[in-house]
Amino acid sequence: MVGRTRLSVTDEERAALEQLARSSERAEADRARAILWSSEGRTGAVIGGLLGVQADSVRQWRRRFRAGGVAALRTRPKPGKVPWKSRAALAAIEELLAVPLAQRPNWTVPRLQRAVRERAGITLSISRLSVVLRQKGVSAGVDHGIPSRAGRTPWRWTGPGCG
Repeated sequence: MVGRTRLSVTDEERAALEQLARSSERAEADRARAILWSSEGRTGAVIGGLLGVQADSVRQWRRRFRAGGVAALRTRPKPGKVPWKSRAALAAIEELLAVPLAQRPNWTVPRLQRAVRERAGITLSISRLSVVLRQKGVSAGVDHGIPSRAGRTPWRWTGPGCG
């Protein structure tokens, strides 16, 4: 039947795929899940819908798995220079945020940017620094805010015609 290519997976490969499916790197985990679901007989379109990708991506992952096994599903290092500025900035930020929460100042991204420039001599734009912080899951103290009633801010229409 068209669209239902059942993938054969050995017990060793299944164990390795299940371990990879628990990877902290989402792309690797998604590829492993796609192969596991393919071995159960699910179609590329169904798997793509579950993972939020195109069916062609699932087909490409299947080809990679057939050609190179579980190792072919792992994330490959990106070509080019190593992003040394981001790593150095993160090291400086982690040092700043290592102070207990009660004793440290209220950090904002612009303040962190200035502190990194002073400590490490590195200049990163606020937008880049924000991306680096999000990618690494580093928090500048945002997680200790006070929630509003009902857990969210009430929405009000303030457009024309409101009195």
